[in-house]
Amino acid sequence: MTSTAGVAPVAAADVRADTGRRRGRTGYLLLLPAFLTLLLFFVLPFYSLVATSLYDPSGSDIEGYSMTYHVANYWDALQEFWRPLLRSLWYGAIATVICLVLGYVLAYAMAFKAGRWKYLLLVLVIAPFFTSFLVRTLSWKLILADDGYVVDLLQFLHILGEDGRLLATPVAVVAGLVYNFLPFMILPLFASLDRIDHRLVEASSDLYASPFVGFFKVTWPLSLPGVVSGTLLTFIPAVGDYINQVLLGSPNQRMIGSVIQSQFVDANNYPSAASLSTMLMLLILAMVLVYIRRAGTEELL
Repeated sequence: MTSTAGVAPVAAADVRADTGRRRGRTGYLLLLPAFLTLLLFFVLPFYSLVATSLYDPSGSDIEGYSMTYHVANYWDALQEFWRPLLRSLWYGAIATVICLVLGYVLAYAMAFKAGRWKYLLLVLVIAPFFTSFLVRTLSWKLILADDGYVVDLLQFLHILGEDGRLLATPVAVVAGLVYNFLPFMILPLFASLDRIDHRLVEASSDLYASPFVGFFKVTWPLSLPGVVSGTLLTFIPAVGDYINQVLLGSPNQRMIGSVIQSQFVDANNYPSAASLSTMLMLLILAMVLVYIRRAGTEELL
């Protein structure tokens, strides 16, 4: 008579293995829509952009351009437009620092001092997003106009001369960048600060730490993930922005975003525009990787 004592454990093991395989396939199937979306809307456009950057810049092909792997497009574009590129990085850095200072103060007040009003303040921070980016920038054009109240007040205080103005200056461009991207700084800062256990701050004072020391020993290190996220969410779009420069600045404040737009739309110089776009993306990616590792928040990657 054949024994069946070992059949049940073997069958159970087979069932568990089959269940594990099905769960593994289910995970991949759930990831498939995200993968296809990433492939369709990022990988393929990026490949097309890099390929365009290597086209023949003379447009000698019958259709206008041909693939000649003309790597010199990058050097030519950099030689011609290095000033707007550096200016964009500079304006983006200034706007990010100003947003960090203003946003940290507001986020700290919302998280630690506002009490039951903090969510109302959070809604007020988000409220500008219900208005078009273009409309918000145009409103700043009216606010900073030569005959506006801001210029009149600054002239009355002798901060500006009688013929002084704010529009078509770096101040106007940076002000527009700060206003439009400030919520991107406040939201991650608030999320990070709101998770801090207030008892840790109280413990620092119980250990005879001054408020200044307690802030830099407790609050600031715990809020670093929000600081890093907020600075990245502010700096990256600010560098590539061109609406603020077009509406609030002048050709003297030309940024790389407006250069790329004009090369694509006005000059129809697709290799140059694609080269600038690719260089900007790679430069920002390198800066982000270095910044995150220097900040000690690699878990954000």
